[in-house]
Amino acid sequence: MPGFIMAEVTLTTLSKSYGPTKALSDVSLTIPDGAFVVLLGPTGAGKTTTLRLIAGLDRPDTGDIAIGGHSVMHDTPAQRDVAMVFQQYSLYPHLSVRENLAFPLRSPMIAMPEGEIARRVQEVAEVLRIPHKLDNKATALSGGEMQRVSIGRALVRQPRIYLMDEPLSSLDAKLRADLRIELKRIHAELGATFLYVTHDQIEAMTMATHVGVLDQGRLVQYGSPRDIYENPVSAYVASRLGQPRINLLPADAFGPAPANATRIGLRPEHILTGEGQPAAIRRVEHLGDQTRLHLSLGSHDLVTLTDPHTPLRPGETLLIRPENPLWFDAAGNRI
Repeated sequence: MPGFIMAEVTLTTLSKSYGPTKALSDVSLTIPDGAFVVLLGPTGAGKTTTLRLIAGLDRPDTGDIAIGGHSVMHDTPAQRDVAMVFQQYSLYPHLSVRENLAFPLRSPMIAMPEGEIARRVQEVAEVLRIPHKLDNKATALSGGEMQRVSIGRALVRQPRIYLMDEPLSSLDAKLRADLRIELKRIHAELGATFLYVTHDQIEAMTMATHVGVLDQGRLVQYGSPRDIYENPVSAYVASRLGQPRINLLPADAFGPAPANATRIGLRPEHILTGEGQPAAIRRVEHLGDQTRLHLSLGSHDLVTLTDPHTPLRPGETLLIRPENPLWFDAAGNRI
């Protein structure tokens, strides 16, 4: 599907408050052409606020937003040429899938000829793998199909950037997994620019070319998923990526620690077994492709991974030691 106007998006020291609540604080970020950027953080971190500011639905208190090298601060939402996909499906239930997809192209701002609309709708339906559903009413679709049509309503417009606000969070686990793969494929096929916000770290790890981690309105780290996983700047960032979560224990849990370290951080794969200190096996969790061991080291709980066919059983003792640990100070910053 050709026709995308590629555009780098640059945020410069954006701040936004709603009354006494500081939603965003001095956020600077560059979204490269064609990137799939995921903003990750819990509720209240500033993810949706960032999308609304880029879309022009809200105005920042300070800072600048540029698309394609030009400030859009004085542009209306329509002039900014962005498309938003929300968690809710936002379809017209009485219209067919074809009519729902065509609707944005018939707006006075776009006013596309009907022949071009028909071609564009067919293209998008092929990309979304729903051409056989075009004449169905929206109400006859499954949740996953409705969300595909909702994404399609954005795709038909071929905007400069797609803004996606947790579009998969209301779907069940199987559909979420399927649509993660679909979105990544669509992004690769279109070469479009995506800014996607979520609290789901699996979405960030599997789809993003770049991840931005937000904490209470501040952008605390920005980089590739691998870099953020392997080199987190803080215990907060380390805890946002990784399944199972990173183990955080007192720094001296395994013996002497570096100066100023108050906690040791161990990814499950950074716990070596067969040597070191004794830990009690509390639970063995078989997950098919991997097995998780839930251990107790004295009064501290931790999780590690082991062979899927391990003979280990709860109640047994295992020797463990850390490998490549991360160290954090009292403020949670990486040492």
